[in-house]
Amino acid sequence: MKIEHIAFNVKHPLEVSDWYEEHLGMKVVKKMTTSPYMIFLSDDSGKAMIELYNNPAAEILDYANQDPLMVHLAFVSENPEEEKERLQKAGAVLVSDDTLDDGTRLLMMRDPWGLAIQFCKRANPMLK
Repeated sequence: MKIEHIAFNVKHPLEVSDWYEEHLGMKVVKKMTTSPYMIFLSDDSGKAMIELYNNPAAEILDYANQDPLMVHLAFVSENPEEEKERLQKAGAVLVSDDTLDDGTRLLMMRDPWGLAIQFCKRANPMLK
């Protein structure tokens, strides 16, 4: 099996999508501009997607008040320090900045809507 996408029901999918495109380099695969605003964004590899949408029939989680360890979107980062500075200027908020015993750097932030986003520089990369 291969993962196609992970979905997030959010209050403002168009705005979140624009921010992820501009600041995280994600690419639009499909975008609906009418309700429920299903938007599929691909990462740089083109092998993983997230879906952003707004479906009022389903609960929209209060991402900003959830512990980021409950749900977060993690990205590979070659330079977490640069990501931190750049994204804070774009409205993201720093949650934590940790270096593990093996040298792995894990930077946890929240996007401007409160969804937790993590930037990982692994001492030993886990993906090819």
